[in-house]
Amino acid sequence: MQYRTLGASGVRVSAIGLGMAAIGRPGYINLGHGDDLTGSTSPEGLEGHAGTVMDAALAAGVTYFDAARSYGKAEEFVSRWLESRGVRPSDVVIGSKWGYVYTADWQIDADVHEVKIHTRENLDRQHTESTALLGGYLRLYQIHSATIDSGVLDDPEVIERLGELRDTGLIVGFSTSGPAQADTIRRALGVEVGGRPVFGAVQSTWNLLEPSAGPALAEAADAGLGVIVKEAVANGRLTSRNTELARRIGTISTDWPLDAIAMAACLSQPWSSVVLSGAATDTQLASNVQALMVPSDVVEAIPRLAENPDDYWGTRSGLAWG
Repeated sequence: MQYRTLGASGVRVSAIGLGMAAIGRPGYINLGHGDDLTGSTSPEGLEGHAGTVMDAALAAGVTYFDAARSYGKAEEFVSRWLESRGVRPSDVVIGSKWGYVYTADWQIDADVHEVKIHTRENLDRQHTESTALLGGYLRLYQIHSATIDSGVLDDPEVIERLGELRDTGLIVGFSTSGPAQADTIRRALGVEVGGRPVFGAVQSTWNLLEPSAGPALAEAADAGLGVIVKEAVANGRLTSRNTELARRIGTISTDWPLDAIAMAACLSQPWSSVVLSGAATDTQLASNVQALMVPSDVVEAIPRLAENPDDYWGTRSGLAWG
């Protein structure tokens, strides 16, 4: 495993982290997700399954784990796993997010899986809940999917409270989604409390199909923010499950799986601190971690795959929960 510094925070993190979105709840939008969790969709079954993936991550040298209040029981799973495995706060860096409320009630076919609530009241409530579960392990707390339209970056009550949390030593961050990620990142870089920047980290989608946030992420890194890359394999579209694309990339190299090549492209970005694996199984995690060994000439040979951002996010919004 490689290790990097999370921006100007000085916190050391593994170059590959584990995101809990696909293993904290029974439904998610990754291609083939339902097949990954066959027989493990009860709360107890999924907790055991998640524990297996987290064990594999820790054994591979992963030290950054990323959860959210809306990822079902992800924070609970992480909390009990840390305790049961005797993992010390100094051994790992745990990040979580506030801003979405999980509403699916453990039903894969729910009409609505999560609802965005970017208010001071919800921040206070969810931060209390996250802290109760994660305690001193929680090092990074992020706005979940900040956008210009949500108004969260212009809400004085929210920003004041985030400034208070920053002053306690907690790293305050934000995540982004959608075709206007760059606009949100640049707006957030100007948010201050007490003459100091509020945010110390940003988590954004960047991958071979949707690299449009790259220049803004470079600006964020230059400003001292740690940069966490999410959706590196585009919810499964940059894996062997996308057989057409896998064949196309296979002409570059047959030595490395498509997901490892896609993640290697993310790791190669000079502004990247952590690239999240969204693995739903320990096998997927092992494949993702191969990204650390993909030669630079393979990455450099990747053809241009970028889609129009509006098209990319339109496709993503049409992915079925399963």
